[in-house]
Parts: sequence; structure tokens; C-alpha cells
Amino acid sequence: MNKTVPSVSVSYARNGSSTKANALGMRPMQERVYERRGEQYLLIKSPPASGKSRALMFVALDKLHNQGLRQAIIVVPEKSIGSSFHDEPLSQSGFWADWTVRPRWNLCDAPGEDGGKVNSVGAFLESDDRVLVCTHATFRFAVDRFGVDAFDERLLAVDEFHHVSANPDNRLGLHLGQFMARDRAHIVAMTGSYFRGDAEAVLAARDEARFESVTYTYYEQLNGYEYLKRLDIGYYFYSGSYVDDLLKVLAPFEKTIVHIPNVNSRESTKDKIREVEHILEALGEWQGTDPATGFQLVKTPDGRVLRIADLVEDDSARRDRVSAALKDPTRKQHRDHVDIIIALGMAKEGFDWIWCEHALTVGYRSSLTEIVQIIGRATRDAPGKARARFTNLIAEPDASEQAVAEAVNDTLKAIAASLLMEQVLAPRFEFRPKRPANEPAAGFDYGDGGYQPGQCNVGFNPETGQFQIEIKGLVEPQSEAAARICREDLNEVIASFVQDKPAIERGLFDEELVPEELTQIRLGKIIKDKYPELDEADQEAVRQHAIAALNLTQQAKQVALGDGNAGGGGDPAGNTALIDGIRKFAMDVRELDIDLIDRINPFSEAYAILSVAMNEDSLKQVAAVIAGKRSRMMPEEAKDYALRALRFKKERGRLPSISSADAFERLLAEGAAAFVRFKDEGRYD
Repeated sequence: MNKTVPSVSVSYARNGSSTKANALGMRPMQERVYERRGEQYLLIKSPPASGKSRALMFVALDKLHNQGLRQAIIVVPEKSIGSSFHDEPLSQSGFWADWTVRPRWNLCDAPGEDGGKVNSVGAFLESDDRVLVCTHATFRFAVDRFGVDAFDERLLAVDEFHHVSANPDNRLGLHLGQFMARDRAHIVAMTGSYFRGDAEAVLAARDEARFESVTYTYYEQLNGYEYLKRLDIGYYFYSGSYVDDLLKVLAPFEKTIVHIPNVNSRESTKDKIREVEHILEALGEWQGTDPATGFQLVKTPDGRVLRIADLVEDDSARRDRVSAALKDPTRKQHRDHVDIIIALGMAKEGFDWIWCEHALTVGYRSSLTEIVQIIGRATRDAPGKARARFTNLIAEPDASEQAVAEAVNDTLKAIAASLLMEQVLAPRFEFRPKRPANEPAAGFDYGDGGYQPGQCNVGFNPETGQFQIEIKGLVEPQSEAAARICREDLNEVIASFVQDKPAIERGLFDEELVPEELTQIRLGKIIKDKYPELDEADQEAVRQHAIAALNLTQQAKQVALGDGNAGGGGDPAGNTALIDGIRKFAMDVRELDIDLIDRINPFSEAYAILSVAMNEDSLKQVAAVIAGKRSRMMPEEAKDYALRALRFKKERGRLPSISSADAFERLLAEGAAAFVRFKDEGRYD
């Protein structure tokens, strides 16, 4: 049991603040959103289960009653999420109005008008009613039919906003761009994971800059829970059939959602029904089916009878009965209503089961967003639930198989998801250059010695869950767009970096790697491509802030692992392991500067954990596959090195030397020479 290797283990203070409501019935996140209710374009970034749906209700009611908007249209990705916007008696908790949606206008429940649900949208636009709920698909077709101008003076609220993309082929993204160009509607966008699995931008940069962002972090939410204190995230590698190893990571006494692999994936046996039967057999002796709920009853060797919901069932009538039993509002507060849920494409986004303690996913999911959504199933607060965990069960690369490269790809994706989640779960970073005139900020704790004017200080605000870190030589953002990215979007930058296969491959398995190749050249190119509208100085500021956030989290994890406060055993000491780790790292190096941060390989700690999780032969096989893909310097890469060489010359008054003792300086010299050669060959436009 518990053979999984946690790559992230975070503990929280459990101060109860995120569950306490104010006089209007708003929790802290909702109150923060309501303060921005007058904005025409509002973007809410907040974790699953933080109350985004109710936050929207408060804002929509104000826009309808006090800001002159005619109607509100709530757009959700799938019908099941429409239930989040059913009637709510908000006045019972102190608000000045109730949220009501006429049944005919919740198109996630209602059949729609004659001619389909798009006709219903048209009928709603002509009516005097105030609120409609529909799916993304229905909304897209409605805009195509009725035109953008038909939605003037209305609130368009898009739930699970990460489904949108700036890619021209994404119809919803295209429509939102048209609405913003017309500038006659209000838009509220909500998401629990503001990055896409395909690394596409969610919005065009010029449109995104017009949104007012309200960010509520995982740290704030979990730190403010009443019960849940610890979250573990890890991966476990298996060989052979995953069912044979399942009980090594699945504890029958934990409330668990098991997501079995897609039938087209490498991990699947191609017979999903038999896979479910195998899981039931592994857990114990089948006792039949509960006639009321459709749950499978399985008696474990210790005599307990598990109630297991099978959502993989092909018979739609039986599957719908199980699904309805899971959603039964009269049983939501009953912890023992169900013990284990087995699903394939269901029980992810928007699925609410507060008692879930373990989200166990077999096979890598292609999207980091999907991983975040699945983890969100386990991060609800519930009485008696002190710990939650997510485990990704992945097929170990086998040297005898032809699909080794595919297995390596899955492994790298799992590590990318882990690295990103470490960042998502950490407190927020606020970096500032170290200057003699700097002063301590109110509310920040600077450690036992307090604020030291002559040193690079690390402060932590336990109320806001925010780090303030002084770094010598840090470039500050000059434009408002760059400042917003450094303040709000570092996790999105890091998501792009950890999804970059060349970066993670070399960072993990290239023993000759010079870290600056990743931290400066590779990340610099990613930021240049992601934010082409920023000038060179602002791109460098964003790069420095992003690599500082990623590397400080990694160094803190190393300290925590060294102190025994993270990993598979024991309970971490309070919720201070990450905070203490960052402080200890900053104190040990005495003078925290950006050059030092750039010289750290951000993937080294991930490799250390991978070495524990995989056997030696598999690890060597992964390294061999990646080593075989290395290539010589390409023209675009040489250009990036040449630009860095110019910066080197400006800073030091000389060109980088090919005979330097510093490995990165030699690389800059090689890159500059290659750039000149490629230019002479006409390789650049």
C-alpha cells in the first residue's frame, strides 16, 4: 500500500478563513470578485470548489439591477455543469436579491423550443426574462445565427474559460474577440486553470489586456479551509497490466475516484468493461447491485461492503441511474452514500463530491488543464477529511517494447504536470529589486531577525499567502502589460515552459547541460513567442520573474525533502515547509541575485524524484531515447544566443570568449559565431 511517490506534499494552516461568509453571504473570493462588479470585462481565476458560480450570481444580479444590462447569458462547457446555476436563495444569507432562472431558460435541463435550443436562445433574447443558461456549443451556434449585435447590452458569462482559445479555429474564442471589438456587451470569464493543455493562448494579448483579473490562489483557498490540511500529488509507475498494481496505490478505505484510461491510449486493455470488472474483483467479492442507486456492492476481505459507482457502463439507462444517484441532493452530505467512483470521461470538470480523498488517474491525460480539474475533485473541504491526494498511475517504459518513445512522452508529460502543480499550490511571489532605499512592507514576516536593510530579504504574509522576495540585479517590468503578467500570469508562463519538450528533456537527462541554456535561451524564446507585443526589456523582466518563481519553489522543495517534511512518510511540520525552504535557501546563499537563479537547473529536483519512482533500467532507457534526439545548433537557436551575446557585451564591455572557463560564456561565443555563419549562408530572411 501507499507505494506512490509524492512529488508534491503541501500542508496548510487550516485557519477557516476561506469558508467564512461576510454580511452579504459572500466568502472571501466572492467578496473580492464583487468589489470589481463594475468592470465591463472581468476575468476570475480561482480553483475548483472556491465558489465561482455563486460569485457570478452576485455580479450578474448587480449588473442586471444596478448597471442597466438587459439580460445575463451563462455559458458552460457541458450540460452537467448547468446545475451549478440553479436557483439560489441568496437573500437568506444577507444578499439583497435571490438568483432565479426560469426552468425553460436553463437549456442544460430543458428540451428547448421547437426547432432546437438555438431557437430558444432567440426566443429568450426577445423576451423580458433576465437569465439564460446554455452550453458553449449552443451559444456558438446562436451567435452564428443571430449575429454579435443581437447580444448588445447583455452580460455574457463564460464558465471554464480555458476551453476558449485565440486560435482562429476556436469558434468561441473568435466570437469573444468579435464581442470585444464591438464593445457593447459585458463579459465575465471564469476558470480554475488558466492554461490550456495544448499551450495555445486563451485570448489574444490585446483582448486579454482589457480584462480586469481577480486571482484567488490554491494556497489561499486550502489555507483557509476548516478541515483539509494536506494535499499530496505524485505518480507511480507500473509494468504489465495496471489492474495488477492498482491496489498498491488504491486504499479501499479512502473515498476515491478512479479514472481508467481512454480506450485509445497505450495503458488501455481496449476492453473498458472488463477493466472495471477486474477492479471490482481486485477489491473483493461482488455482492450484487443496489436496486435503488445502481451502485455495485463489493465485500472486501476485512468484511466491509463497498458501494461502487460504475460510470463506465455502456448501458445509458443504467449509467444515468448511477449518475442521478450521485447527484441526489438529499445524499450529498452523507459520507457513506458511495465509497468509490470508477469513471472514464465523466466525474471531472464541475463534478462535486466533497468527500473524495483520492483522485487516482490511470494513464497520462493529454491536457494539464484536465489534470488540474481532476485534482480539484479531491480538494473539497469536508468534516473529518484532513488529507487528500492525487496519483497518476503511468505505464513504465519497457526497453523491449517498440513504443518506448511514446512511454517517454507520457513520462515527461507527467513530470510537467507535477512541476506545474507545485507552482499552482505555492503562495504567490512578489519580486522586487534589492535597493538601499527598500523598506519592510506592512503585514510581512521577515523571519526571526526581522527586516535586514543590507541583505536580500524574504518576507511572507500569512494572511494573503504572498512572498515578497528581494533579488539583486532583477529587471523590473516597465509597461502595465508586463507588470500584469509578472503579477498575475507567472503560472501561465511556467506552464508553457514545463510543457516545452526540448527544455524538459534536456533539463532532466543531459548531463552536459549548462542551466542558462534553459533559463535564459529556451525560456527567453518561449516568452518572446508568447508575448511578442512586449519590448525586449519587458520580455526579460517577465523571464526573470518566471524563472525566479520556478527555481525558488524547486529549491524550497529540496530543503523540505532534506528536512523530511515532504514525501511519502509522516505529516509535514505545520504548513511552513515551503516558506522555511525559501528562507533557508536565500539565507544560505547570502546574496540572492538573478545570475545565481539563472544558474540553477529547474528540473533537477524532478529528476531526483523520478530516480526514486522508476527502476534503473527504465530510467536509462528514457535517457537513451532522449539522448538520441539531440541535434546541432539550429539557426533560430543561434540567433537567440547571438542576442544574449550582445547583452553580455553591453553588461561587461567585451564579447564572450570561446576559451572562457565559464560554460555559458563559451556557449554564447559559439552561438554568436554560428549566427554569423548562418547569416553568411543566407539562412535568415
